[in-house]
Amino acid sequence: MVSILHGIAASSGIALGKAYRLVEPDLSFTKNNITDIDSEVSRFHASVDAAKADLSIIREKAAKDLGEDKAAIFDAHLLVLSDPELLSTIEDKVKSESVNAEFALNETANMFITMFEQMENEYMKERAADIKDVTKRVLAHLLGVKIPNPGLIAEEVIIVAEDLTPSDTAQLNKQFVKGFTTDIGGRTSHSAIMARSMEIPAVVGAKTATETIENGDFIIVDGVNGQVHINPTAEVVNTYKEESKKLELQKAEWALLKDEATFTSDGKQVELASNIGTPQDVDGVLANGGEGVGLYRTEFLYMERDQLPSEEEQYEAYKTVLERMEGKPVVVRTLDIGGDKHLPYLNMPEEMNPFLGFRAIRLCLEEQDIFRTQLRALLRASVHGNLKIMFPMIATLGEFRDAKAVLVEERQKLEQAGIAVAEKIELGIMVEIPSTAVLADQFAKEVDFFSIGTNDLIQYTMAADRMNERVSYLYQPYNPSILRLVKMVIDAAHKEGKWAGMCGEMAGDEIAIPLLIGLGLDEFSMSASSILRARSQIKQLDQSKMASLAEEALQKDTSEQVMELVKQATTL
Repeated sequence: MVSILHGIAASSGIALGKAYRLVEPDLSFTKNNITDIDSEVSRFHASVDAAKADLSIIREKAAKDLGEDKAAIFDAHLLVLSDPELLSTIEDKVKSESVNAEFALNETANMFITMFEQMENEYMKERAADIKDVTKRVLAHLLGVKIPNPGLIAEEVIIVAEDLTPSDTAQLNKQFVKGFTTDIGGRTSHSAIMARSMEIPAVVGAKTATETIENGDFIIVDGVNGQVHINPTAEVVNTYKEESKKLELQKAEWALLKDEATFTSDGKQVELASNIGTPQDVDGVLANGGEGVGLYRTEFLYMERDQLPSEEEQYEAYKTVLERMEGKPVVVRTLDIGGDKHLPYLNMPEEMNPFLGFRAIRLCLEEQDIFRTQLRALLRASVHGNLKIMFPMIATLGEFRDAKAVLVEERQKLEQAGIAVAEKIELGIMVEIPSTAVLADQFAKEVDFFSIGTNDLIQYTMAADRMNERVSYLYQPYNPSILRLVKMVIDAAHKEGKWAGMCGEMAGDEIAIPLLIGLGLDEFSMSASSILRARSQIKQLDQSKMASLAEEALQKDTSEQVMELVKQATTL
């Protein structure tokens, strides 16, 4: 059936291809009495063997693409499937109670999971998650149901999912995954950010994508207009193929700007940097002419593993990024876990409102062993490039001072031990809490720089969860209230001779860029795929005219009025 879904254009571009549904399968079953016990036991062992084969393939791919440390979790899963106590208990239940393997597996797995979860030892508690994962895979084989695995995709497809977790997107192979669409999410959800990082088209918040699209349907993801076409006509396909060619020609034009510095038409220079999550992302920064890394999200070092990364692991990751950037600035954000990002091996409390809870710098100041390990790794790596350190979620001057004091202590310990540390490391904060923006004039006396995190600043200012589609209309980067906060931060930095950057998604927004140029923003950090387009746009802007435009925008009443003003004043 031909139809069109409307969603949010999360990552620009056009993808045409076959749909691959990444949807949790139905693993429901009923308890049955079995008469052929031997056949049922054989069926169970065959499913265990099939699950082992799956995991071996996944483990091999993870080791190749992500490294041996990331692959280690699958070794743990394979050990569970070779545990004679678990397997014999399931087999005995089938024999003694004459029940189907699905029921015996589920009952036994739940017993072991409950037992492990109640243990005091953290390592043993973590084994509960391993048992859940592997028994779910065995159950799927027993039921003849396929568990979709993004890491095993080996043909060109477009992913269709309710949502994509950071671990899902980390497994996607750009060679085969040409785009994706999700039921939920917004421009600032992790799936959208990862799509831009991978430079693949994406439409999120399409609401009924998983209900409407079947495996194998031919679909078009229009990441420019936020549309998903399902089984389109030949005419629509040809139109989109032409549009895709035009986009490629436009990209080729932008590519000519790769090695240029970024100047406005009247000679004002700004810096275009990129947001990254892993050392591998540096490839995209360099390929797109990035002048630095404006945000290195270090939490990806901590995710998708069963224990904290060591100081040495972190040092190697930071060193790699600093060396590859060859003296260009690299702003590293310290651990920002909490909100929608959790670590399975950290016993974090369940919270009513995690975005406003125990996260980021709040967690680091309480869990100082974790914080100090990261800071030591960063300080040791600082001699390999131009490192700048940034603390996230700072709400008070006291928090900044406390975090800085820990950093100073670790520097002193390293220097006393004869370990080299760079002489000058700029220390800044993310401005993502309105109280910090309002008090920016006081913060500016003590920090070396500001980086405005608009994704959170907007949701906190507007009191609207950016992941909630029902209030997504309140995610308004051009609202005069947001622009006034941004101006306060930039003005406060400049008054003290400091620089102000922006690492939220607003930094790469075509409507926001003229306003930010007018407000005097010094550094724009965005997805690598947005850099060349932004450089092309900035070359056409007159900074003095944009200053007048921004001043006028600050006096408007609504976000819509600001958008209209920018469109009339520029060629958008």
